[in-house]
Amino acid sequence: MAGQRAVWESGLESVVVHAVGAVCRRRAAGVLPADGRVRVSGLPLLAAAGSLRVRVLSGEGRVAEARLGYPARVRDEDELPSWEQELKNLRARSELLEERCRRLDERIAEVAALRPVPPQRRRDEGHRRAPADAVLALAEFVDARLEVLQERAVELAQQARLAEHAYQVAAARADARSSAERAGGVEAGACAELTVRGAGPVELEVEYTVPGAVWVPTYQLAHRRGERTARLVLRASVAQRTGEDWSGVRLALSTAGLLRAGALPELASLRIGRRQAAPAPSGWRAQPEGLDGLFDGWQDAQRSKPEPPQPPVAVSAALGGGGPVPPPQPSPRRSGRPGGGPGAPGFAPGAPAAPGFAPAGPPVRLAPMAMPVAAAAPPPPPAGELSRSLAYGGAAPAPQADSAPAAPAEPRPSADQLDYPAMVLAGPAEESYRRGRLFPEPPRLRGGGSALRAAEAVGRLPLPRFGAPPRESAGSFDHRFDAQAPADVPSDGVWHTVAVAELPVGVRTAYVTVPSVEEAVYAVLELSNATAHALLAGPVEVSVDGDFLLTAALPTLAPGGVRELGLGRAEELRVARHAEVRESTSGVLNSTTVLEHGVRIELVNRLPHEASVEVRERVPVPGDPEVRVEERPGWSPPEQPSDGVPSSARIRRVVVPPGGSVELTGGYAIRIPAGKAVVGGNRRS
Repeated sequence: MAGQRAVWESGLESVVVHAVGAVCRRRAAGVLPADGRVRVSGLPLLAAAGSLRVRVLSGEGRVAEARLGYPARVRDEDELPSWEQELKNLRARSELLEERCRRLDERIAEVAALRPVPPQRRRDEGHRRAPADAVLALAEFVDARLEVLQERAVELAQQARLAEHAYQVAAARADARSSAERAGGVEAGACAELTVRGAGPVELEVEYTVPGAVWVPTYQLAHRRGERTARLVLRASVAQRTGEDWSGVRLALSTAGLLRAGALPELASLRIGRRQAAPAPSGWRAQPEGLDGLFDGWQDAQRSKPEPPQPPVAVSAALGGGGPVPPPQPSPRRSGRPGGGPGAPGFAPGAPAAPGFAPAGPPVRLAPMAMPVAAAAPPPPPAGELSRSLAYGGAAPAPQADSAPAAPAEPRPSADQLDYPAMVLAGPAEESYRRGRLFPEPPRLRGGGSALRAAEAVGRLPLPRFGAPPRESAGSFDHRFDAQAPADVPSDGVWHTVAVAELPVGVRTAYVTVPSVEEAVYAVLELSNATAHALLAGPVEVSVDGDFLLTAALPTLAPGGVRELGLGRAEELRVARHAEVRESTSGVLNSTTVLEHGVRIELVNRLPHEASVEVRERVPVPGDPEVRVEERPGWSPPEQPSDGVPSSARIRRVVVPPGGSVELTGGYAIRIPAGKAVVGGNRRS
């Protein structure tokens, strides 16, 4: 049928998840119709209109136009999802039981309010005896009736609680369900409206971006004691609520952002000679003549309609007015110069005052014997409004006596103002400067914005322990990781783990101890990245000899870099530190106090292999030129001091054989004048 597009089904092929958002690619194939108009279905509602890209993969064809469309179809009753119908039934049953409980409570209150009421006694009638039997019978009836009603109320309350619980469980499952299964009686979606020039079978690739997708890296490290290589599995925790399920797609992960500008800047040429006018942009059209008179008949019809009664405007006597001031009347319409501006787009979101009407402003202050407001000259509009008024065909205001007329700048359209298919024609109800002209269509939130808010909530999910956003851990560089196998990630807004790649890394197990602080030995794993991929910061699950050890924080590791990963306390290695302080004097007349600090460290290895242990000690740093510190040989300062290993630290590395022990000695001597002492006492270990 003429006017209809050929509908091609599409399948999701690949997804590239960025720091925030994703780029999706779909494929569709078919035979081009005679007019080349094709509709590719299957796109989500959240597909960004400005990101649509279509290319021809195979066949004779050329894409002439590509635009997003949003078709909708009313569902039949049997087409509703089963979970939605179940949710409605549970909600209806819960409300029905609540209504029954309310009515039963009212019935119990009515029965409990039954009381014996004696008849009204006449004046000439004496007191009568109360019918005790009737009163007791009424009380017995009320008690029996209340007992039955109370039992029924307990049963109904239990049924209502169970029904409410079942509804809440079903509602929680519905919230956790994929957003691709949309509820409601209208089936809505997006599609790519294409015009392809050519003939024969054609295969197309449709690319678009969607919000509501995030990822963080996670790792699994498995190695064996004594080996110098290990297996590092790069995984990704991916969460998305884009409105479509990713089933069996080729997944890639990128640290780049989608909102950064990627276009190269344009370098203007330098010319020497006579100035030339800038060429008009492609697609630019001047406005047609007589555009201002297009809606004259509609305006006359609006003026002929009776206006609603206006409340009288009272003028204070302090202003000198003796009666009501008439409202401002419109002045005769001024015609604009034909062809003096653009015929389509608008140049600013703000609208100037309608030509021929007094501009809106602050309240007018009336002085005694003031002239009517309608005769008052309007103030000159700002420069920006002047240029817009001329661009839309409005007449320029008369120049003031003390100002020279200035030529308005030639309006220059922007890129969105040249996209004529994406513009809408302003009708007669719009402002006068918009009537009959094209303006960019304001962005609309599909689905009332609820789908977009749900997609943006994915970016606020709590990260896994030791997790870090990839944009922060990547630094100033961008990295991309391609998954080795197809992945499945439903659109439910929760974390899903996807295996990405297996990377070989070099490992070396070392041990560090600081016995002066704690008599314990800690295992440290030195990772060396010999691959071409950067390892971003994230949690890593460490397994040693097939047994899970712990979950640690892996720092960012650039290609060729080496970083340390703490594995916790090594119970197979024991350390003991013994310190001894001796105080003596030396020099002429015993003028120098010598404080000898001797340190003896014992290391015991219960591992089946040798262990390389780094022992860290410290020496005092003199702040007085009269104080000297003499160190014992065998200990060296750190190569690169840091906060954890300051320059006053002394390091010694030793290899402890399996099942053996090693003893280290060290220390220092402090020489101070006899009249001085160390803060806190000379005898300290």
